[in-house]
Amino acid sequence: MSERTDLNPGPGEAAAAMEPAPVVDSAKEAPATRTRRSPALVTGCVLLGLIVATALVSLFWVPYAPEDTTGGRLTAPGLPHLLGTDKLGRDLLTQLMTGARIALEAGLGAIAIGAVLGICFGLAAGFATRWLDDTLSTLLDVLIAFPTLLLAMLMVAARSASLSSAILAIGLAMTAVVARLTRILVKRVLAQDYITAARTSGTSWPRVITGHVLPNIWPTLVVNLAQQFGLAVMAEASLSFLGLGAPPPNASWGRMLQEAQATVFTAPTGVIAPGVLLVMLVVGVNLIADGLRDTLDPTRRRTR
Repeated sequence: MSERTDLNPGPGEAAAAMEPAPVVDSAKEAPATRTRRSPALVTGCVLLGLIVATALVSLFWVPYAPEDTTGGRLTAPGLPHLLGTDKLGRDLLTQLMTGARIALEAGLGAIAIGAVLGICFGLAAGFATRWLDDTLSTLLDVLIAFPTLLLAMLMVAARSASLSSAILAIGLAMTAVVARLTRILVKRVLAQDYITAARTSGTSWPRVITGHVLPNIWPTLVVNLAQQFGLAVMAEASLSFLGLGAPPPNASWGRMLQEAQATVFTAPTGVIAPGVLLVMLVVGVNLIADGLRDTLDPTRRRTR
């Protein structure tokens, strides 16, 4: 007689089967894992990566010299000029490639100025006494209200139109924005109980800054600086459109738009190409900022 098989699980097996599977807390996942799950961050990196690759290639190779005007005026896209030429006979692809480098230089330069000065001012205001905090806050409000365009015009009047003048004007305008955000974040951290406990235990202020304040404010600052980078690129394009940016023969997407507006119906490539790249860069940076916000602070991740 064959041996009977017992299909009923024992008490221990039943308890093991009923035990719920472990739940992974998304807030405790490694940042690298959350990064791979962020479509916005990946898409933004791809868009920005294409612009960065174009700028890097332009350092070593461009189809024609930027000042070469032997291609004929307003030629249609094709060979030998893939995107055609502008009203002066310059190759549009060459202008776009060198313009990518100028856009990135402007964004990085302005962000560097705004981050260094803004964080220093914000930390000073956050740790300052009441009257000094009020004074610095008033100064920041004045700087924020001061138009970037007017500041750029003053820079141009003092130093002549150049890319460095535009970068300096944009960077100074962003200093106030970064400083105000830093001050708010510092005040919020200093109000926490663990800061009081650290000070009571004899921890020095430099240790408090490096060990508690900066680690708690840097995720928000990184996201904000990523957003400010896109604004800096747009600001440089706007200043170049008005003739306050990089002078010829330096190529700038903003100046390309200004020069091509008169021929927008007869040669639309001169407007479409720099406009698409400008939108592509700004959208890519904004997607990166959105992805970084979800990656660095998963508790604020939006329900999609």
